[in-house]
Amino acid sequence: MKGRFAPSPTGRMHLGNVFSALLSYASIKSKGGSWILRIEDLDPGRSRPEYSRQIEEDLLWLGLEWDEGGMDNSDFCQSRRSGIYDHYFKLLQEQSMVYPCWCSRADLLAASAPHQSDGRVVYPGSCRPGFANEAELEIRRQQALSNGRKPAWRIICPDKNVTVKDIHYGPVSMNLASDCGDFIIKRADGTAAYQLAVVVDDALMGVTEVVRGNDLLPSSPQQAWLHESLGFTAPDFAHLPLLCAADGRRLCKRDRDMDMGELRRRYSPQQLLGLLANLAGLQPTADAIKLKDLVRSFDWNKVPLENIIL
Repeated sequence: MKGRFAPSPTGRMHLGNVFSALLSYASIKSKGGSWILRIEDLDPGRSRPEYSRQIEEDLLWLGLEWDEGGMDNSDFCQSRRSGIYDHYFKLLQEQSMVYPCWCSRADLLAASAPHQSDGRVVYPGSCRPGFANEAELEIRRQQALSNGRKPAWRIICPDKNVTVKDIHYGPVSMNLASDCGDFIIKRADGTAAYQLAVVVDDALMGVTEVVRGNDLLPSSPQQAWLHESLGFTAPDFAHLPLLCAADGRRLCKRDRDMDMGELRRRYSPQQLLGLLANLAGLQPTADAIKLKDLVRSFDWNKVPLENIIL
């Protein structure tokens, strides 16, 4: 059994990031498994090596030691795995499962309608072979080329219902065609998109359990199907409630009063672990706790389903 924490090094971790890391660690360690640290630095414009190093230092300060990975191991840094992603993209291309999408952001905003249940935008198939208006497609293609813009690549999603049994939230179902739509797996700059990279990495790294925030819950059926399409076995998924500010918005890296720099000034590692354990429902108070005791007391049945207001 193997779990993972996969942060993007675009800034200092905040309390919500640490909450996810801790519960990922506690869940897999409570089962006797190992825990890996993967650096998801696919975005060259925002990712910084110094942020990766800071993430590692903050995790070690809390006692969260990884068994594999880290920024010094190139096998666990997405920025150094482009050849691997290209290989699996070509496999999908050989199966005629992907196609170039010439739509601009303005095109997508004009043509797309939010999904009725949660506001997500479903791609309308404007560039999909056999569905697109060929004349309009050629106009978009020529406009993109004249502007020096290359296409992104989308994967053809079938009219298929996919159900994932989440460890914490139970069954999550999605019709790939109507609830998701063809999603991007390769960006216009040639970089692998999140969905392709995370599926390939979880499979090749032997990840058997993915613990992350419930904002990514709708991605689980997509990723489970993509695992299957590439000949992999999908991991188990377990999603967490988000930590939110008093106004209900989720914490982000702009919330400096909740970042690890400030938290380390205000708390000892055991005190911060106690706070997080209390937020997770693992103990009734926010008293300081040792990491080994938190792991021993971990129970998904105690973790709340609703987002947590700080």
